[in-house]
Amino acid sequence: MFNLNNDTKKLAIGLMSGTSADGIDAALVEISGCSTTTKVRQLAFVTLPFTDAVRNRILRVAAGDFGGSKELCLLNFLMGRLSADACLAVCAQAGVDPHSIAFVGSHGQTVYHAPTAEEYCGYNVNGTLQIGEASLICEALGCTVVSDFRVRDMAAGGLGAPLVPYTEFLLYQDQERTVALQNIGGIGNITVLPKGMGLEGVFAFDTGPGNMVIDALAARLTSGKARYDAGGKTAASANVNADLLRWMLQDDYLQTPPPKTTGRERYGAAYVEALMQQAAALAVSLPDTLATATRFTAECIGAAVRDFCPMRPDRLIVGGGGSMNPTLLAHIADCLPGCEVLTNEQLGLDSNAKEAVAFAVLANETLYGQCNTAPGATGAAHPVVMGKISQ
Repeated sequence: MFNLNNDTKKLAIGLMSGTSADGIDAALVEISGCSTTTKVRQLAFVTLPFTDAVRNRILRVAAGDFGGSKELCLLNFLMGRLSADACLAVCAQAGVDPHSIAFVGSHGQTVYHAPTAEEYCGYNVNGTLQIGEASLICEALGCTVVSDFRVRDMAAGGLGAPLVPYTEFLLYQDQERTVALQNIGGIGNITVLPKGMGLEGVFAFDTGPGNMVIDALAARLTSGKARYDAGGKTAASANVNADLLRWMLQDDYLQTPPPKTTGRERYGAAYVEALMQQAAALAVSLPDTLATATRFTAECIGAAVRDFCPMRPDRLIVGGGGSMNPTLLAHIADCLPGCEVLTNEQLGLDSNAKEAVAFAVLANETLYGQCNTAPGATGAAHPVVMGKISQ
């Protein structure tokens, strides 16, 4: 644990692997202080892509109806090994000795997230599972690792997501305007930082699918050769179908008030199959279905702001893989008239690294013994110190 009086600059690594299961993001940062005195400077960033075999195995396990204890055991250790490899890769890029790293904050790979309690063995049970054995990272770098963040928030009655709002408050708050941060990974999530308010005013929730459905359709369109619609080019060259979009907008998740969270269990393979069946019934081509799904992601974000943000944001900063899709960004701007929509890159920041940096910040708070949640975002009964420490 760190002493609160110690604001020495430290080297740390944040690791993130999202619901798209494309690979492990590793951000090397220089960090000092804690809470509102936190200062972070990004030094390097890499993504260690998963092989097709690893990605397919993750997606099969994450579907919830495949794999037993052996599968989870081996995948947990494989993810730990790949996480260590990502740490070594980002150190190599920066020319930094891995043994100079003070700590690593590892999100791990979510393989199932069940925020709403369901009947199980005669009990009502909810839960979440992120894998990636932290001990393998400890062994490779010889440093402290903080991992498995979400479970502590859920124990306090929260949804275990979203977790990044706490770090966004520390790094993006603005006294002059209300700022919203929209991350678009596999799932989209928004954080709103009302101007002139402290952490207690922060609220956040998952807006719905981000890239997840678009990616699945891009894979179908290219017979698996593409994992995503690069630059939104397919969507830009096709047409949004109003009837199919109307069907998608009937999704009851959009009407559910926050706090709320969602994931692959809702917008995975079964959802895409239902979407394809509806598209076929309406005689909508696959490119037009992809274009419609792209618009749907933007409409989800627009609905989130319109229906559930008591303070309309003056500025929406978009991060994550979706920020690299100009077609999607144009749809978002169209859905949010009067709101400035821009990317982290336009602010001189790195959209790809944002969530990995966030887990370095969360781990730093853990090691200082500081609460690192925003209960207004997760719905927890009180703030908690998230993260398990391995040394």
